[in-house]
Amino acid sequence: MISQGVKSTEQCGACGGVLVRDSGQFVHGGRLWWGSEGRCRACGHGWCEEDTGGPTPEPLRRALLAKHGAARVRTAVPLTGRVGLLRALREHRGLSLAEARSAADELASNGLTGTLVETELLAAALRRHGVEAVVEPAEPVPGASSGGSSGQDSAGR
Repeated sequence: MISQGVKSTEQCGACGGVLVRDSGQFVHGGRLWWGSEGRCRACGHGWCEEDTGGPTPEPLRRALLAKHGAARVRTAVPLTGRVGLLRALREHRGLSLAEARSAADELASNGLTGTLVETELLAAALRRHGVEAVVEPAEPVPGASSGGSSGQDSAGR
């Protein structure tokens, strides 16, 4: 299972003590899930929440990206055809044909960025459609030329 998490602390709303929150994203059954749970060290107040199907809440995505950095998914080899790529993008991300074409152009040039979990899930969808895809850190390697980014991520934001 592909997963990535982050721990944080905040003030407990029940007693004012230190609340420890453990949050993350993971892939289960071919779908993106996110979860968050927390417990106060002082009073024991706690909760757990989990969801799939919709986007991961932005505060959680930002925390994952801040801790682990972004990942980039790109095609592994130059494309000879775009049918599999367009199908994968439309099915995986629910894009119109025009949106899928734009995302395909970005994927084939600079790649799409997101959390490691998001990019691995997209790469798996691409591979199911016969598109060789690789996931790598999005930060430029020292000494390598940077290709820039359009700002669009693998989650379509």
